[in-house]
Amino acid sequence: MIPALVLAAGRSTRMGRPKALLPLETGETFLSRIVRTLCEADVADVVVVLGHEPEPIVADFERRDVVVRFAINPDFDKGQLTSILTGLRVVDRPGVAAALITLVDVPLVSASTVRAVVDRYRRTRAPIVRPVSGGRHGHPVLIDRALFDELRTADPASGANAVVRRHASAMGDVEVEDERAFRDIDTPAEYDRLLAELGHRGR
Repeated sequence: MIPALVLAAGRSTRMGRPKALLPLETGETFLSRIVRTLCEADVADVVVVLGHEPEPIVADFERRDVVVRFAINPDFDKGQLTSILTGLRVVDRPGVAAALITLVDVPLVSASTVRAVVDRYRRTRAPIVRPVSGGRHGHPVLIDRALFDELRTADPASGANAVVRRHASAMGDVEVEDERAFRDIDTPAEYDRLLAELGHRGR
């Protein structure tokens, strides 16, 4: 089994409000869209890691028809690695081969990209699998279970990025044409541009 972790614990300081609850089209939010995409890609277990003010986010999902589990990271201010480790404590068990990790900042990655990452892993067993295009690295990133202990002992200052760079390979790089797999939405201006592209007038 390959569960997914969605990292949504931060304060969204640059955005000024929780990115997880930012509206998209047809009643979706950043977070609900990501969860629904993972489900469409046949990911059976989705865990959302929350930290700053989790209650409104959990309440929003109580009215939705997608199944998700939540994990609360009390140390979210200490960096993104703490959220990954919080999620791993929930999902790591016998039968888990790897974990998909993605960010609430990247809401519009396609289900086909998620499937391509999982398929590449199943065919190659590369320890790190990630979508790539033109030298860019996107999301989600798949990390083999053999690296979980390395994540647990990683330097918090460099976080998971150092582990990913150390074990990335051509075998695990999946070329995709999904531009939205490489697009982080971190600021109000970026959000407004995204809404305009989706046909909305703005916030």
